[in-house]
Amino acid sequence: MHENRPGTARERLLAAALDLFAEHGVSGTSLQMIADRLGVTKAAVYHQFQSKDDIVLAVIHPALERLGPLADHAEAQRGQTARRETVLAGIVDLVVDERKVTTTLSFDPVVKRLVSAHPALRSLHRIRQLLGGSAPDPGSRVRIAVLSGGLIMAGADPAVKGLDDEDFRDHLLAAARRILKG
Repeated sequence: MHENRPGTARERLLAAALDLFAEHGVSGTSLQMIADRLGVTKAAVYHQFQSKDDIVLAVIHPALERLGPLADHAEAQRGQTARRETVLAGIVDLVVDERKVTTTLSFDPVVKRLVSAHPALRSLHRIRQLLGGSAPDPGSRVRIAVLSGGLIMAGADPAVKGLDDEDFRDHLLAAARRILKG
């Protein structure tokens, strides 16, 4: 792989894959396309990963791995308000930090299939429960759904593309709080 690019070979491969996923979707991206983007052989890609699914999982792994500790930290807080605020701030941080991953891959059918069997899905259910309580009413469930979709889509909106991460985080958190208040 080209050595004039920063990062390890694995990091460069994952960055190239994410760029291609953003351009073509996961299904529209081949291992050969990733190799071509990096200027290497397909065998070099296989040296790092056994399949495209493994690449997809490696791209989303950092975001998924944050869910469990976030839920643990929120559950350790005293009171529903503190738990909700902790999980909300943590989710906003995740969306901001992983803006490209979440906006590129959140609605991709291949990613949905891979995540549906991932252990992190249990943490996502815990997070939803922390946001809505143990038996959320229909209005709360709708607000959580709007919040979830809105947080993910906000990073993809061209209107916020120029915002730096701190401004984006502050405004996202304020909007999320307003949505949850109902």
